[in-house]
Amino acid sequence: MSAYAQLLDAAIQDLEARKAGGERFVVVAPDTLNALAAPAPRGRRREEAEPAAQPRPVSAATRPAPAQAPIRPTTPVAIASAPLPAPPVSPADKPATFAALRERVLVCVKCPHLVTTRKSVVFGVGDINAPLMFVGEAPGADEDRQAEPFVGAAGQLLTKIITAMGQTRQTVYIANVLKCRPNQPPGETGNRKPSPDEMGACLPYLMEQIQLIQPRVIVALGGAAVEGLFAISDAHITRRRGQWMELRGTPVMPTFHPSYVLRAEANADKGRIIKRQVWEDMLQVMERLAMPINEKQRGFFR
Repeated sequence: MSAYAQLLDAAIQDLEARKAGGERFVVVAPDTLNALAAPAPRGRRREEAEPAAQPRPVSAATRPAPAQAPIRPTTPVAIASAPLPAPPVSPADKPATFAALRERVLVCVKCPHLVTTRKSVVFGVGDINAPLMFVGEAPGADEDRQAEPFVGAAGQLLTKIITAMGQTRQTVYIANVLKCRPNQPPGETGNRKPSPDEMGACLPYLMEQIQLIQPRVIVALGGAAVEGLFAISDAHITRRRGQWMELRGTPVMPTFHPSYVLRAEANADKGRIIKRQVWEDMLQVMERLAMPINEKQRGFFR
């Protein structure tokens, strides 16, 4: 399939997802309308251009970079603020619908620069009926290799937090706003913060996950996750953490990202304060979900 056909399919799938999520209008810039009105690229018809046999898989290392610019969302604020509709499927059909969403996300090409550098698409893990959902910003190098969110050092700390709450990674749901690892310039290591355009392009997928899971509480891990979920430019996580927010009718608890907690541990006093603040946020989440809290849990970091 050509890059043009891939992007066309992605655009169609995105519009269908928006429609299923309750959107009825999409704001389109005049320049975009003019571009859409232009004649399609000349050449064979799409059905004639497609080979009959299944194409051979192309590795990320050899896959050529598509020439087209990434598809950008036009209404991220509307997506984040519109009321969350009821699940569009019955409980019996939910697993199949969730699996279909996963398959659609795994072949996403909305961001060509990420398609050419990613090793995998990190969809999410856990219970699709979980009352509690954790949302981070984007996969890191470990997550990109293993195709699972929060498996590196920060993920191990998150698992400890979940365990301390009396839960497991199998009883909650864990996902990121961005499903692909943000690419780095050649020669640079580490992880970069995803851009607003990148998170906005992926936001409809996350909203579909939330719509299907219907969590009673979402924990936003870090300022970038808050920015992506709510389509805001600066989350000010140090001021927002511990203060309830609402995403399309679902309570959201912002807290520090586990990686920030790990960095804070370089200073013993600061590390202890940050850990206590994160745990206080989790106690609020547990109380909101009417989860049992024993004295040992209440006494952590006191």
